[in-house]
Amino acid sequence: MLQDALAGAGYPDRVLVACSGGPDSLALAAVAAYFGRRGHVDGHPVSVGAVVVDHQLQPGSAGVAATTARTLEELGLSPVTVRTVDVASSGAGPEAAARDARHAALEAAADEAGATAILLGHTLDDQAEQVLLGLARGSGTRSLAGMRPARGRLLRPFLGLRRADTLEICRVEDLEPWHDPSNTDPVYARSRTRVEVLPLLEDKLGPGVAESLARTAAILQLDADYLEDVANDTFERLRQQTGEEISLPEAELRDLAPAVRFRVIAKAAAAVGGQQPSYQRLLAAEALLRRQGSAGPVELPGAVSVYRLSLAQLLAAEPSAAAGVPREAARCGKLVFRPQKPPRN
Repeated sequence: MLQDALAGAGYPDRVLVACSGGPDSLALAAVAAYFGRRGHVDGHPVSVGAVVVDHQLQPGSAGVAATTARTLEELGLSPVTVRTVDVASSGAGPEAAARDARHAALEAAADEAGATAILLGHTLDDQAEQVLLGLARGSGTRSLAGMRPARGRLLRPFLGLRRADTLEICRVEDLEPWHDPSNTDPVYARSRTRVEVLPLLEDKLGPGVAESLARTAAILQLDADYLEDVANDTFERLRQQTGEEISLPEAELRDLAPAVRFRVIAKAAAAVGGQQPSYQRLLAAEALLRRQGSAGPVELPGAVSVYRLSLAQLLAAEPSAAAGVPREAARCGKLVFRPQKPPRN
């Protein structure tokens, strides 16, 4: 699996393994160390280092990081670095904040090491849990598509491997992984999914549920990528920008398939500095297309307002032709996306 992942990434010559000391990432480090000792993958030269991120979220985390680093050095990985991060609180929750801090540390470590690939130890079980969490949130295609095998420098070669397999690799390699207590802490939705929900589904529906969920993610990734490409092309074709504002012609928006229309609206909001709107906010913005006359504004996350300008209002605002050169009059109304100004102190 790792060999295929590195081949798909174009055989990077410098690789970093992100290792927490847990069984999944430690097993990945052991497999990567094999190629590091050989010095090549399919004849392409490769060197393998590692980075351990200490989130400082649990007592003794520095000791766990130091022990993990020593184990990685004994496996032959070089260099091995420990990155200590401060996890800032955010509205997205503690897990998302820790993930953001971790990814920033990994990218910085890769930059310093000159690595073009960062290996992550997510397994098929992680992917199945991700799909279940997306279902529970009522998320769209992109969320249900789960984690990508490759995204930028991040590679997840173990997405086809069960968690039990990584434990077996650690046993065979005589490695003693650290078991993060938060993975079984019921305060976290992911932990409840891991310890309670997925085992219950496999007990009641039979074995193979995790594999089916991971297969669903793989199929939806193809669908999501296609829709994303169509939406990107459509947005670039329709967008009209005036200063900080972006507008979209309503007639052409109405003609789009809903799956594309919602994505184009979300892209317009992002283009003026907004965040990904919830489905309810997208519905509210899209409903402006069915209003009579000028309407709105609808507030979207990230301090963005969207409103409808009617054709009559656009024509009234059309300036007179200057220097004998006529201007093309508007032919339909439009949705306008505008960043909100911060309040003055």
